Amino acid sequence: MTELLRVNDAICRLGLHKVLHIDELVVEQGQHWCFFGPNGAGKSVLASLLASKRIESGKYVQYAEGFQPSRDIHIVSFEEQQKLWQRDNRLDVSEYSADAEDSGTLVWELIQSSRSTLHANNVLFEQLVTELDLSALVERGIRFLSSGQIRKALIARALYGYRPGVAQLLILDDPMESIDLDSQVKIKICIEKFLHSGFSSIQLCRRARDILSGVNHIALLDGLRLLEKGKREVIENGAAFEKVKNKKPVLLDRLPQNQSLFDKYQTDSGKPLIELNSVNAAYGEHSVLENFSWIMHPGQHVVIEGPNGCGKSTLLSLIDGDNHKAYGQDVKLFGRKKGSGETIWEVKAKFGIVSNELHNKYSKGWKVLDVVVSGFFDSVGLYDDSGTQETDIAKSWLNALQISDLAKYFYHEISFGQQRLVLLARAMVKQPQILILDEPCVGLDEFHRILILDILDKIAEQFTTSILYVSHIEDEKPLCINRRLTFKRNATSGFQVEETVVEAVNP
Repeated sequence: MTELLRVNDAICRLGLHKVLHIDELVVEQGQHWCFFGPNGAGKSVLASLLASKRIESGKYVQYAEGFQPSRDIHIVSFEEQQKLWQRDNRLDVSEYSADAEDSGTLVWELIQSSRSTLHANNVLFEQLVTELDLSALVERGIRFLSSGQIRKALIARALYGYRPGVAQLLILDDPMESIDLDSQVKIKICIEKFLHSGFSSIQLCRRARDILSGVNHIALLDGLRLLEKGKREVIENGAAFEKVKNKKPVLLDRLPQNQSLFDKYQTDSGKPLIELNSVNAAYGEHSVLENFSWIMHPGQHVVIEGPNGCGKSTLLSLIDGDNHKAYGQDVKLFGRKKGSGETIWEVKAKFGIVSNELHNKYSKGWKVLDVVVSGFFDSVGLYDDSGTQETDIAKSWLNALQISDLAKYFYHEISFGQQRLVLLARAMVKQPQILILDEPCVGLDEFHRILILDILDKIAEQFTTSILYVSHIEDEKPLCINRRLTFKRNATSGFQVEETVVEAVNP
């Protein structure tokens, strides 16, 4: 086989505190690799090094003659999603337009950006749009897509870059994350076609069960070291792979508590937490919710299920105060009609939130501990003076999530999955009445998924906090769940929502 790229004796510094070492790694044309390891192992850094996204790339990476990383490497990752969302939001000019709308980058523009117009391939474009179920979205702006929808668009963009006879590399960072089950099947079929048609590929993966079937080589990483590399069947049957795969967290009996906050919320325990009566939500001509009514009472822990783009995140934003479409409608929070004189900060004070939207708001400049403490003030970053008590509570939650060693790092220096854990700590420091979790396990390895689900059950048991939980994975929800809201497709009006009672499982 022909070498596509080679890395020798690479040293990549991650901020002031971490260094990734790679002695040697060779990717040959036609090989399909999986970089496997837990959160913070160095997978994304290594992928960025290979993709010529790091300043050290020119020193340590050698490419095949004629191979151009900017043209011939195609990436699907959480970081790419964040960059696209942040760029489109930064360039948003809707407040200056006559109709107060700015679609930004359209889906078809995003997909076709992976090759020049001189090499446009309408047949391939239509094939990808059809196979990835994007036909209804091609004229929509990416800022109006759900996390799962934009992930499918990024996969289409990556695969559209394929040109027969030209060596290319596809880098997929957990491509099935944020994707509903039906779409996962379509995506796997679509990707597998390209894994055998001239693309070489690298999958970044945190869980053994998510390794794509077309993978034939594995590089095992942990602790910013490349532990082993070689053929898939050899690595998967080795002791090192089993050790990394089966690492389990030590679970706490008690979570940190602030008694003053606990006592404060006892006074509201008799009121419904949320009341929605005949609520509607639409973006342009696209209807998301129609005539939707629902009541959530204290002690209820609700899982929200449905396919990508059905309205799950929109529903959450109507509740937590971020969506202006809730005003003027019959929405009550904690017994009070929304828009009846309360400030948005009074609303936010009773919510803790982990979501893609919040995740995308944090950029460079904030230490991890500052991000967690900012949860007391519902701000993106720390602008208010915090005291010793807030800092101590923040540290105790970082410890509960077993990431206390990250407190001194900058938020942008840690991995996507570690950032997700930091946001959960941020959400819980004020012991909210409602904890909103929009796919909280996205980007997490098995170790931290087990840890988070256990902590959520302890939150339900030890606090007065009620949980709203969104997930696409059937076996990935806390045992405390006792209600289910399911978005089901309606032939005439998009989706309708059904509520069912679920028997909670005692941990």
